[in-house]
Amino acid sequence: MSKPLFLVILLVILIITSQFEWKQQFVNEMEANPSILQKQEANLRRGEVVKEKIILSQEKNIQKLNELVQSLQQQLLQCREIKNTVSADERPQTIS
Repeated sequence: MSKPLFLVILLVILIITSQFEWKQQFVNEMEANPSILQKQEANLRRGEVVKEKIILSQEKNIQKLNELVQSLQQQLLQCREIKNTVSADERPQTIS
């Protein structure tokens, strides 16, 4: 086997084994320090709570807007009724 090929194979083996070691070290650190996992879980829970609060706030705003739309529709109907009664009163009376 030529020297360059041997060096390439050796380098690949070193890279692969070092990655396994890094992963194992990371896992060991995570297991040794459960507070990191707890903090991550707490952050995730806080994020979910914030999302829920935003959704509830948006639902309340939508409800308020729907109520305003209904109120405006009722006002519009009242205005139309008033306009119709006024225009009916203003029509010229025909003498029979």
